[in-house]
Amino acid sequence: MTVSEKVSLVREVSAAVGLSAALRMVELPRSTWYYQRRRRAYTAKYRHLRRPLQTIATRHAYGYRRTTTELHERYHFIVNRKVVARLHRCWELRLRRAVRRPKPNPLRHIVLKAGKLANLVAQRKTIRPLEVLYTDFTELCYGGGKARLMALVDEASKVVVGWSLGQSSTTELALEAWEGAKAFLRRHGHPLTRVIVHHDRDPAYTSHDWVGQLLLIDGVRVSYSLQGAKGNVAMESWNGHFKQDNRSFFQEAETIEELRSVVAKRLRYYNQGRRHSTLKDQHPLAYLRGYLRSKAKVIA
Repeated sequence: MTVSEKVSLVREVSAAVGLSAALRMVELPRSTWYYQRRRRAYTAKYRHLRRPLQTIATRHAYGYRRTTTELHERYHFIVNRKVVARLHRCWELRLRRAVRRPKPNPLRHIVLKAGKLANLVAQRKTIRPLEVLYTDFTELCYGGGKARLMALVDEASKVVVGWSLGQSSTTELALEAWEGAKAFLRRHGHPLTRVIVHHDRDPAYTSHDWVGQLLLIDGVRVSYSLQGAKGNVAMESWNGHFKQDNRSFFQEAETIEELRSVVAKRLRYYNQGRRHSTLKDQHPLAYLRGYLRSKAKVIA
């Protein structure tokens, strides 16, 4: 709860329960309460200046000195510079001036310019096990809050080959999941150069670290959906089913460490115990091992 929300709540209930009780209830210091009241009274006194100050901050990004001159000459308000400086702080207009348009990501530009060609999966007629891995971040709600899960799921066998769990969707979290996927692929003798990793254009997946690791170092082909979730339906479906099937287990976790343990157990069950009708009623890992054995016999 923000300070402003606490102040509003105290204002609503103080008449009924008393100011001291209301402040204790939301853990708001008395000094902060009176400061916010003085601040509110101050901004109410100069509320006629808010719109012109916002306009000046948006159009010109002036400091309080040039803003004072602009107020006088263009809007005909004669105000002391100290008042303008204080109003900038109260209405957080300095934050508006601090905002800068982010530099364009050249990798995102390349993906957009490639258009449909960026989606390598859509160009394939057949997909064999371990040839295409789908991935995306999804939010897990648990007893202690919210976390982000990233799983890499094989399209053909449905095996989860790698995953990671953290507080937010970052490139570091994505690379952690990829390291697990690499270890899985190597254990099963599958070359990384025959793998396509498909995802959307999340900033983590268009970062230099992600593309550099997968494309340049590991030799993996990277595929992008230009339609967000609509171009990554298989992964969206997997995320939805995994969360639906395990929601009650997640709610029992009070910390992210407990949640990580729960996710690990549920993924082991998913890979090694949950049968799929599309896999001839086998669990994903059994189906994959059967495929790899038959492939080895053909090669032999």
